[in-house]
Amino acid sequence: MKKIRSYFILVIAAAIMTGCSGLNKMKQNYDQVKYEVIPEVLETHAGTVDLTIKGTFPEKYFDKNVVLEATPVLVYTGGETQFEKVALQGEKVQANNEVIMNAGDNFTYTSSVPFDEAMRRSELILRVTGTKKSNTVDFDPVKLADGVIATSTMVETGKPMPIIMADNFKRIIPEERIADIHYLINMANIRNTELKSEDIAALKEYLSLVNTEEDLEFIDMLVSAYASPDGPLDFNDKLASKRLESASKYIKREFEKSEIEDINKEGFVKSQATAEDWEGFKTEVQNSNIEDKDLIIRVLSMYSDPAVREQEIKNMASAFEVLKEQVLPKLRRSKLVVNVNKIGRSDEEILEQINSDPTVLDLEELLYAATLTDDLEEQLKYYEITAKQNPKCLRAHNNVASVELELGDVDAAKAALEKAKAIKNDDVVKNNLGFLALMQGNIDEAEEYFNSMTSSTDESKYGLGSIAIINGDYDRAVNYFDNEPSFNNALAHILKGDLSKAKNMLDNMEMCKDGGTSYLKGVIGARMDNKDYMIGGLREAITFNPDWAGYVLEDVEFAKFFNDADFLSLVQ
Repeated sequence: MKKIRSYFILVIAAAIMTGCSGLNKMKQNYDQVKYEVIPEVLETHAGTVDLTIKGTFPEKYFDKNVVLEATPVLVYTGGETQFEKVALQGEKVQANNEVIMNAGDNFTYTSSVPFDEAMRRSELILRVTGTKKSNTVDFDPVKLADGVIATSTMVETGKPMPIIMADNFKRIIPEERIADIHYLINMANIRNTELKSEDIAALKEYLSLVNTEEDLEFIDMLVSAYASPDGPLDFNDKLASKRLESASKYIKREFEKSEIEDINKEGFVKSQATAEDWEGFKTEVQNSNIEDKDLIIRVLSMYSDPAVREQEIKNMASAFEVLKEQVLPKLRRSKLVVNVNKIGRSDEEILEQINSDPTVLDLEELLYAATLTDDLEEQLKYYEITAKQNPKCLRAHNNVASVELELGDVDAAKAALEKAKAIKNDDVVKNNLGFLALMQGNIDEAEEYFNSMTSSTDESKYGLGSIAIINGDYDRAVNYFDNEPSFNNALAHILKGDLSKAKNMLDNMEMCKDGGTSYLKGVIGARMDNKDYMIGGLREAITFNPDWAGYVLEDVEFAKFFNDADFLSLVQ
């Protein structure tokens, strides 16, 4: 009985050893399996880490009855992230996994995981478990790669390009006052009744006002005299000249009465005499209720000779009678035009006023005041004053939001943009809403706002280019950015592999005070294996902001330099 039991135990042991022998041999010879990781250093694009592993099994390695389960894992401080598990089986296994031939074979594995910032300094480990029947063996973990390049995550979304709506402030506003002196037919003397007309009285009052008000100054004056086109050209030429003389004498006398010295300045008075006022005639006919006015205007267009024109119109007897009563008297005139500049407040006066009593400033002055300072807090203050005094002003609310975006206060910007949108949801508001959404991380919403604009702008293209980087579409990003230098444009060129263009762009840009553009120089230097350029860029970045020293130590863009003395002296 003991012999039978001992024999049975030996049989069981032999079966176990037979089952494990294939697994143990595979584990023992595991170093013969070759793995290639693509890319050699993992990168994150569009928020994910993509992994491709190509494995090669040598001849007679893979037991025909074994199933291997392999799990790539990113291990980092504080945790780990597993990629999808893959199962491979020998030729005799009855399952639905990829079959590996005993004669030697290879496989390709692809997977991806969401990126986590902790993955920047990590190790890619492959964990393998072999199973043969009921026996399981864990193989020694294999390190496949170091870290994850996260350069694509450097895209700037916290530096918006909001659009400020412009003011229409003009410090100097031209004004003019016009008065007509009418004459009797064939006469050039000015009648007393004309000097008592409303427009002459208004002109005299205006002259006195300009002479006393500090914010008004004379520019010049134009005296024009006309004769109606119903007489001989030579006669009308002399008549228009006489009317010009009488009108000029009158207005000069009025200037002198008001003690306005400008009248004596050379070139101040400009004069012009028109013998036959055909343009004025045409205008008066067009504005009249004459039944045949269209016919009369056609006649004017048909003949260039003034004498022929006059005769043809006179041939229309009934029409000419109306013209004599309604049109021609208005053309026997001199026109007095006084041009004046209204001088607004100076920059200093506007700033003083908005800080003392802004209620006396008009809308355009209030909006203009914010352009007189580079201090964002001051700009915000002035735009808020403008919005308070003009609650229905689209520009005021939009500009409050624009400055809030630049200051990084997304909640305040959102509140102001909602007010602006309620007034008018135009392209400028949509642009600024797009950057608001981008700063909040609402990428799809931001893209929708930018694309809903009637016309794209440099600002909206910048927003869409930034979104294209986030989505991993670098060719599209550089198309949006065009050749406009910016941190994000240089970043997009780096990510698409155009290092020379990125370098040229950065070398010709003003460096950002946060050190970001300088850091990109360091990345380019590392990728080009140009140590001097890399060190120069990183040194500049760290000078701007010492925090870059800690960041660069976690950035596997520089992995090949982690033991370099010059590199370490710079960042430690």
